[in-house]
Amino acid sequence: MRKILFWRWAFYLFGMLVMALGITMTIKGHRLGIGPWDVLHVGLFNKFGLTIGTWSILLGLTIVTTTAIIRKEFPQIGTWLNMLLIGLFIDMFNWMIPEIETLAAQTVIFLFGVVVMSYGAGIYVSPNIGAGPRDSLMLVIVDKFGTSLKKARTIIEILAALAGWILGGPVGIGTVIVAIVIGQIVQYSLPQSRALLLKIIGETDVKVLL
Repeated sequence: MRKILFWRWAFYLFGMLVMALGITMTIKGHRLGIGPWDVLHVGLFNKFGLTIGTWSILLGLTIVTTTAIIRKEFPQIGTWLNMLLIGLFIDMFNWMIPEIETLAAQTVIFLFGVVVMSYGAGIYVSPNIGAGPRDSLMLVIVDKFGTSLKKARTIIEILAALAGWILGGPVGIGTVIVAIVIGQIVQYSLPQSRALLLKIIGETDVKVLL
């Protein structure tokens, strides 16, 4: 049991690290536009200062608190860690990766960032430790309004991108690419990550991760 718990948490934390790296890579290629939520984070950063990661944490905290009140249940520890660590990791990588000037280089790092972000999402979701703040908000909308997961996610991301654009965040073709492509890649990265996790812990039944 300890071995299973150790590796589940290892995948969860490593996945968030990888995802944050991918997010930062797309931000460094911002001339193409960036992911819908990151448009909002960058817009808030441009308008009010602080850091991009700090705004990610503050928005996450607001969402977690709101959804907890609506659902009348305390979020899992993984949700709180997701809210905190993704923001910290984004700021860390934003400091480590230098600014990129040319459009060609920004295009390359952006496209690689989308892939890295998608694989990070698959890795961190695979152990079923807890949903991120934005995923929790999506589930609340589904529960309250009876809409589909796809429609709820689309509505949330459009509103986030619109608010970020109003605040001066970079919207472009990259925003559309992130919104469309990530889900497609996660369809592959999630089962791959889950299969690897089960192989490492010596199990074949996915129920051990529930």
